[in-house]
Parts: sequence; C-alpha cells; structure tokens
Amino acid sequence: MENIAAKMEKKQREVKVIQFGEGNFLRGFVDYMLDVANEKGVFDGSVAVVKPIAFGSLERFREQNGLYTLILRGRQEGETVVIRRQISVIDRAVDAITEYEDFMALAHIPSVRFVVSNTTEAGIVYDEADAFSLTPPNTYPGKLCKFLFERYTAFNGAADKGLILLPCELIENNGGKLRECVLKLCERWQLPEGFKSWVNEHNLFCSTLVDRIITGYPKEEAAALEEELGYSDGLLDTGEPFALWVIESEHPKQVEKELPLPQAGLPVVYTRDQTPYRVRKVRILNGAHTSTVLGAYLAGFDYVGDCMADSTVRTFMEKVVYEEIAPTVPLPQEEVKTFAASVFERFENPFIKHALLSIALNSVSKWKSRILPSYLDSVRMNDGKLPELLSFSFAALAAFYTSGSWQNGKLTGRRGETNYVILDDAAVLSFFGERLKKPEEILIQELAENTAFWGQDLSKIEGFCEKAAGYLKDIRADAKKAIQKLVG
Repeated sequence: MENIAAKMEKKQREVKVIQFGEGNFLRGFVDYMLDVANEKGVFDGSVAVVKPIAFGSLERFREQNGLYTLILRGRQEGETVVIRRQISVIDRAVDAITEYEDFMALAHIPSVRFVVSNTTEAGIVYDEADAFSLTPPNTYPGKLCKFLFERYTAFNGAADKGLILLPCELIENNGGKLRECVLKLCERWQLPEGFKSWVNEHNLFCSTLVDRIITGYPKEEAAALEEELGYSDGLLDTGEPFALWVIESEHPKQVEKELPLPQAGLPVVYTRDQTPYRVRKVRILNGAHTSTVLGAYLAGFDYVGDCMADSTVRTFMEKVVYEEIAPTVPLPQEEVKTFAASVFERFENPFIKHALLSIALNSVSKWKSRILPSYLDSVRMNDGKLPELLSFSFAALAAFYTSGSWQNGKLTGRRGETNYVILDDAAVLSFFGERLKKPEEILIQELAENTAFWGQDLSKIEGFCEKAAGYLKDIRADAKKAIQKLVG
C-alpha cells in the first residue's frame, strides 16, 4: 500500500513556526490548528519541526514528506463524531543533535515568527551545567537560548526578528518560566548585554493553557484505519474533538493579529490573564475526576466510561460538579456550566478508555490542588456549610489508601478479591501504611491535621472530621451503597 505522500500534494509556504517536539500532542493540537488556519486563509505559513532529544527518529517524516492523518473521535452535542483530516502544514523536520547545522540554519529564516514547544513538564528547566559550547546544549532552554543568539547575530539584533514563544508544556506560567531559564543562561554564559536586551524587549514569552486528549498512534486499529483511508500512514494520530488553547500575553491583540486562529473558527482565547480558565479546567475537569474516581473504583468500576454509564456514579459526578464545584469558579456561571457539559461529553468518549487507577496516581497532591480550593471557597460562600460530596471525596481518599497492606515500603490496596498498587510519594505511602488499622475517627483526624499534605490544618474546619469519618465508615462497609445513599 502506498503511503500518504503518494496520495497527496503539499503547497509550499514560508516557514513561520519552529516547533520543538515532533510528538503526537503537538501534531494533533497546534499543527492541526495551523493547518485549518491555512485552509481558511488566515495564516499562510508552515512549520519546521525540531527533534530536541536523541530518542526517536524522523524517518517517517521524511518518507511521508511531513504529511500525516489526524482522526478526531468523540461526542459532540450528544452525537458521536469522527473527523478525518490530512495535515500538510509541516515543511521539514530536523534533528537538533545529529543535524545541528541544519537546526541553527532555521534561525536564519527571515519569515520565522513563532516558536512552539512540548518538551514534557521536565523540559523547561534551568541546568547550570548546560554549556553554550555544546552543539547543541542539553536542555530545551539551552537549545532555545543558543537558537535565539544565532538569530540575534544573523539579523544584527533587528527588533522585527524577535519571536513569539508559545510553550505548551503542562506547567503553570510556562512562558514565564521559560523566559526565566533563558535569561539565567544568558548570565551564566556571559552573553552580550545587547542580546539580553533583545531577548527582553523584542521576544514575547506567552504562557499558555492547552486542553485536548491526544491518544496518538492507534496501534491496534492502524491496519483497519489505513484500509479505510486507502494509504499507509506511519504518523497517523488520533484524539478527541474538544480543544482549547488559552494564550496569555501582555499584548494579546498583537499576538492575535499575527496568529488570528479564532478567525478560522478555532477554539483559541487570547487574554492578559489565563487564571480563570486554568481554575475552570483544574476545578471542573480535573476536579470531577479526583472527587469521583477513588470512590468509584472501590465501588467496582475500572474506567471513566463505565462511571458515565452508571446512573449512580454519574449522578454523583454531575452533582459534585454542578452543585459544589461550578459555583466556586470565577467566570460567568453559564459559561462554566457549558464547559462542564462539554467535560461530561468528553468523559463519555467511546474511543478512549481512561483507567481510574491511572487517574488515582498521586491522589493526595491532586486532592490538595484540584479539590481543596473548591472546598474552602464553597464553605466560605455558604456560611460555613460543608459541601457533602466533596467531603465524601476526602473520605474516599482515606478508604482507597487504607484498604490493604503495607510491606517493604509498598502500599497495596484491596477491592474485594483484587489487589491494586497505590502510587504516591514515599511520605504519603508511609503515613497511610502506618495507619491501616486505625478507627475511622482517628484516621480522619490525623489525616486532616497533616499540614504537610494540605498546607493547613483541615481539622479546624468545623464539622469536617465528623462528616468525613461518617462517610469513611459507609465506604468501608459498601462503597457503592455509600454513593447511592449520598445521591439518593
């Protein structure tokens, strides 16, 4: 079977985007959006992909001339949708390590205006051992700093040759942290003052929030999908239809003018402050998961889709989101509820199997970041009244972590006849492992008092420990009945 390059032509466009990272996410999110923007006539640019690490190969990019197929599958407005799109926005792919000169040559392209990246959460890091003399430097900020210096030198510090940087790494304030790393390297490497001023004054580091589940290469379905498509595609990528890209900048109108993605009907928001959107995502999408999955797992469920198909667990999730979490989000409530509805559609996606035990990883820190802010705001907004379902989620966390055994630093839970491994920080595992047999009231009291976990003493919230201990007894007796009892 011929590959996609034999079936499709690609229009040549000026390279406007340098993309650090060749993986599934950027191809299914950023490159997809740029491809749509080209089709709609609002962008007219291409992407040069840079492979920033030694692992992996660009062979398929070359075999397929940078072309690939993206299939988006899921639920939208109550209907199952499947969208197939051939993506032609990638102009070339370069290995920063084995093709260093080609990588540096990209800095000399006059039309380049943007840098996007997804180098994982560990990618934006300052390493004082990194060196300017390396070809290339080890870290992403090191490679970027040297790339920017190459561009500064090539164009004699021209103001209009600065870049707009759009990191997509899943860390808060990713743009600010990337800028901070680059400037530290400027100092460490004793680069000219003129270059540092150019970085500060003529390069715009935007923080972004990205949201789309990309499931990547569909290994088990690939042969059948290629048969339907009529060609082979080693870069085939899959994901969900939902997407949101929030781009924060001191000059949002300037960035939108140069990258007018909303004009192409794309879900991109330009703003001076992405905080409300981050709060919305963390509290509703992530909060729906964390408040529900531990109790649901103990009640016998294994996947998010199974929870959505069960009337009891689904009712719990809808009530906790709409009644206890959504009112705490600092955005117009109609907008918040619309977002929540889209979240539930995403959870129903029949093409994604999201295991509850995967979501359960590091649940203590997740409860602190995803649930506790909603909990405290709810108490404050309701004159001290405790949110019932969020209180239940705290008890479910305690039950999940204390259902089994503790041996040799390994905490194992037990559900019926099934054992499950609990993964968290060593201090968390040790805390629960030493309290497996404690009565509900004592366990909840000591857990609530653990300021190292929560940043404060939750036992001081009036009625908190009593309520959570009561729910813990119910969950230990029968988790599914406990949820049924709570939601009616």
